[in-house]
Amino acid sequence: MPERRRGAALEKALLDAAWEELADNGYAGFTMDAVVKRAGTSPPVLYRRWSDRDELVRAAITQALREHRLDIPDTGSLREDVLTLMREINATRVQLIIVMSVHLAACHKATGTSTGDLRDPLVTGRKEALDVLFDRAVERGEIKREHLPERVKSLPFDLLRHEILTTFAPVPDDVLEDIVDTVFLPLVR
Repeated sequence: MPERRRGAALEKALLDAAWEELADNGYAGFTMDAVVKRAGTSPPVLYRRWSDRDELVRAAITQALREHRLDIPDTGSLREDVLTLMREINATRVQLIIVMSVHLAACHKATGTSTGDLRDPLVTGRKEALDVLFDRAVERGEIKREHLPERVKSLPFDLLRHEILTTFAPVPDDVLEDIVDTVFLPLVR
C-alpha cells in the first residue's frame, strides 16, 4: 500500500499532476477529473484546495514558476552574463515557455487573462533580477544606464522566447550568440 501523502507533499503532488496535465493536454483538455486520476487521489481531496480548474491552473503555474527560478550569473562580463542566462533558460525552460504561451491560449481566451496575469509577482521577480545583471555591467563601465530602456533589457530574452515558440525546441548556441552579438550588444554600447 502506498504511503499516504499529507500537507505540503500532497499539495505538491496535486500541483505536479496539474502541471503535467497542462503540459500534455493544454488548457482545453485540462479537467479536474484528469488531475485526480493522474495524482492518484479523490475529487474531494482536490476540491478542498481548489474550487475550479482556473484556480488550480493558476496554482500549478505559480508552482512551476517557483520551481524554475534561475540564478542570475555574475561572470564579470555583460555578454557572458546574458549568454549564460539565455543558455540556462534554453536548457531548462523550453517546456515551461511552450506551456505558458501555447497551451494556455485557450485559458487566456476563456478567462480574459494573459500569461502575465497568471504569474505570481513574488515568484517571478524577472525585472528585478535583470536589473541586478545590468547594474553590474554599468558599475563595470561596460554600458551606460541611458542605453538601457526596459524594452532593450528584455530584448535578448524576448528573442529567445520567440525562437523557442517558432521551433518548439531549444535554440542552437550559435543563434543565442547571434542574438547577443549582432542585435543586443550594439544597442547597449
